[in-house]
This record gives sequence, C-alpha cells and structure tokens, in this order.
Amino acid sequence: MTTPESPNRNGSAKVRVRTADDIPACVQALKDVYAVDGYPVEGVSQAEKWLFPDGLLEAWVAEVNGEVVGHAAASEPRDEAAVRMPVEKDGTPLDHIAVAARLFVALKGRGNALGRDLAVAVFGYGQQHGRRIVFDVMTKDQTAIRLYERMGCIRLGTTVHEFGDNQQVPAYCYVAP
Repeated sequence: MTTPESPNRNGSAKVRVRTADDIPACVQALKDVYAVDGYPVEGVSQAEKWLFPDGLLEAWVAEVNGEVVGHAAASEPRDEAAVRMPVEKDGTPLDHIAVAARLFVALKGRGNALGRDLAVAVFGYGQQHGRRIVFDVMTKDQTAIRLYERMGCIRLGTTVHEFGDNQQVPAYCYVAP
C-alpha cells in the first residue's frame, strides 16, 4: 500500500498527504486535466473550492520530481447514489463509509502509476479508519474505470451525475476492495 511520503516504483514519483502549500499546484494540475479529459464535468471555474468537498476527511497529492501532478481526497458520505447503494444493499452504517473523490493525474504525471497510488492512499485510509470506500466514475472516463476494476473495485450499479443547469452524465458506482 502506498502510504503518505512513500515513493512508488518510479523513485522520483510519490504520493503524500496534501498541505495548504499544494493548493495552487493542484488547481493548475486540475485545469490541465480538464483541458485534456473534460474532468471534472462541472468545469474548473471554482477549482480551488472543488478541491475541498463537503466533509473532507483527508487529501493527498502525487508528485514527480517534487512537482504536484495529481490529487485525491476522501470525504464524509452525503446523499449520493454510491453511498445509498451499500446502505440499502447490506445496511452499512453511514459512519462506516467514506467517499473517494477528486482523483486526477495531469498528463505530465501519467505513466508513473500515480492514479493507482492515489487510489491506494484513499483505500488505505478507509481500511485504517474502518470505512468502506465508495465512489462514482463518469461512464466516459474509461481509463479510470479500467484502473478501478483492475484494482478489484466492485461495480454496485449505475446513476446519473447531475450538475450545473440540469446537466446530467451517466456514471457507475463502485466500492473499493
């Protein structure tokens, strides 16, 4: 498991806990990701605010050669499909759930397994705190879907991600292994 301050197999790349000093670099990386991948679908006009989801529990950054190139977070559950599904299916209490969120890696960080390492950091947080990690992924984001499924995440079902002025994007809901 990748832990805070631990390098991945590329010694110049690592994942660590996010600090306040990382926010400007995270905003820039997010804008770069949006330009290439259209993530997040909400856009990046309020990028800094987006990096702080309601109920933020912890956040991590990925860096290569000291430059922040990726991000992930865990947050408290809210009323969202990925949370409702395990609650309804097997009665998982809300305080035993956390939501993986805001995971992205900019182009200059790709190819270093940092998406996987960021996901491992979030999943590890869940294990350490006795929480099942759930999340959704837009169906358009096939690279992320392949990563999560290779990691053993289980698809719980489908939902519609709503944003902006009545805009909708189909999404899959997952639970981490």
